[in-house]
Formats: sequence, C-alpha cells, structure tokens
Amino acid sequence: MTRVVVTGAAGAIGSRVVRRLAEADGVGEVLAVDRVGTPVAPDVESKRVDLAAGPLDSIFAGADAIVHLASAATPGVPDAAAEELDLAIARRVLDAAAEAGVHQVVVLSTAMVYGAWAANPVPLTEDAAVRPNPDFSWAVARADVERLAAEWGSRRPSSVVSILRPTAIVTDDDLGGLARVLHAARLGVAADGDPPVQYLHIDDLAAAVVTAVAGRLDGVANVAPDGWIPPDALHDLEGPKPRVRVPSWAARAVAAARWRFGVSPVTPGVVPYTSHSWVVANDRLRSMGWRAEYTNEEAWVVSHDPGPLDRMPARRRQELALVVAVLAVVGAAAGLVVLVRRLRRGSGVDSEV
Repeated sequence: MTRVVVTGAAGAIGSRVVRRLAEADGVGEVLAVDRVGTPVAPDVESKRVDLAAGPLDSIFAGADAIVHLASAATPGVPDAAAEELDLAIARRVLDAAAEAGVHQVVVLSTAMVYGAWAANPVPLTEDAAVRPNPDFSWAVARADVERLAAEWGSRRPSSVVSILRPTAIVTDDDLGGLARVLHAARLGVAADGDPPVQYLHIDDLAAAVVTAVAGRLDGVANVAPDGWIPPDALHDLEGPKPRVRVPSWAARAVAAARWRFGVSPVTPGVVPYTSHSWVVANDRLRSMGWRAEYTNEEAWVVSHDPGPLDRMPARRRQELALVVAVLAVVGAAAGLVVLVRRLRRGSGVDSEV
C-alpha cells in the first residue's frame, strides 16, 4: 500500500493529480497539501500547510512518494522573488523527504529548460543538454529546481527522482499562462523564425504524473503529445493575426519596451522560444504506457475560446490584421523613442536639450 503526498494539491494540476492517484491501483492513501487546504477529492485527506515555513516532518512521515507541484512563480512570467521562493521551498521539501525516508520524489519542470537554440534537433530527447536561455529567468529557475532534485537523488541511491518536462500546458477554454505568453509573443512585432509548437492538455499532464508515480520513473521524461503542429497548420488554426517580422534583436527591443511600460506580458527572454524550435519527443513516457488523450491540435482547439475576430469574414480579418500590425509597429517605434529619451535624460546626455 503506497502513501503519496501531493503539494500544491489545490491547484489546477494538483487537484487533477490527487483525483487520479486516489483512483489508481496500488495507491493506498493520498494526502493533499496546500496553503489553502481546500478539499480536492472525496475521501482524500487534505492539510493546510505553508511549505515555506510550516512543519513538514509530520506531513511526510510514512510517505512512500512525494509529488511536488507547489510553485509560487507564474509559468512563463519572470519574477525573481517568486523564483527564489520556489528554490527555498524545494530545498525544504527535499530535506524533509530525506528525514522521512521517502523513496520517490516527483518534480514538475518544463521543456523550456532545453532552451530555444538554432541548432536544436527536432525533436529534443531527454539526452539533450539542459541550457535554458539565460535571460528567461523562469526557465532558468526550473532548471535550478531540477538540479536540486538530481543532487538529492545522487546522495540516496536507493531513492528515485522523477523529473517531468511538459511543453506548454492548456486547459479547456484557456490557453494557460505560458501558452498565452508565447502566443502574445508571436503577434504584432515578432522575431524572424517560425518553429513548430506543442500544446499539452492539463489532463494528460496529470495522467503523466500518475504514470511516473506508478512506474517509479527514474530520471527525466518529456511530456507532450505525439508530434507537433507545423507553422502552416498553426496559422490555419489561429487564423489571420497581426504580425510583422523583424530581426530577433528588434523584436527583443520592442518586447523590452512594452514590458517596461507594462503593456505586454512578453519579456525579452521569451522571444527566442518563438523563433527557434524546442519541441520534444515523448518516447520515454510512452514506453511506460502513457498516451496523450489530446493531440496538439485538439489541445489548442479546446483551449481556444473564439472571440468576435474569429467570427468575422476571412477577408475582413486580413484587412484588420494588417491595420493592427501597422499600428503595432508605429506604437513600438514610439515606445522605443520614449524609452531612449528617458534613458538619456537619466544619464545626463540630454541636459542641454
């Protein structure tokens, strides 16, 4: 009989994982842990715990596996304080797991830890190097959490560390935080390059976590549907969108200006992930019996809530997209001028103007 503790259990992913684990063969008891302590499934015990400061010894006592899903950071959005808190929490969880003699720890990471580089193979396997783009701190922080978990496992040869690297996660009627940032970065003033993309439905991610627990996954596994969406197919799914292609440095400059003034969720560091491929292979997880219920295309469709633009005639949408693209270029140029002038004033260059 296996006792599994799930952190971040009240979240969208955690609640699904708890329900699936409660129904899984071989799992005798599930403990749902979260700061809010919300019940997430019938007949499942839940406890309200602050992982950053609360006592963990009694929570992890007798546990065979810990599924660590709790995170203070928002996927795809750099936040130094939240990322530091995630690292601190991961250390506390791992230390407490060691004291409790836990045999397996499951950690949720991201496929973004591979980085988006021009030389990336398509697809990336788990053997690829971990080298996230250095100025996208959210991906760097997930790689740091992976490193902590791997070091914990290396000191305990009898224990198992399972690291899952999902691609962009979506839910019904919602692209999700990371997918939404990537989508926004492809619109308006966008960098050259048109890589394939992948979308993972949140239910398939929950099933992957259960597979990792049940199969005692030892090491890393990518989580993504079979294949990917090529650029032309993605354009067909999205329909005409306002987009002007510029060199990567220009797209990063525009993103920096828009981020600085709070008009866009797109940070400069995410730009490479929209111009170079980082799609992944799922062979390792498939070999354990996992199968995605949603294809990449199906995941995109169910996550997409059609708006007024989608209901317009195709020609009208194209005309509107062109107008918006031109306005975006003009607005971005104006923003850059304002930013440069502010920086020059701050350095005293414009003191005589």
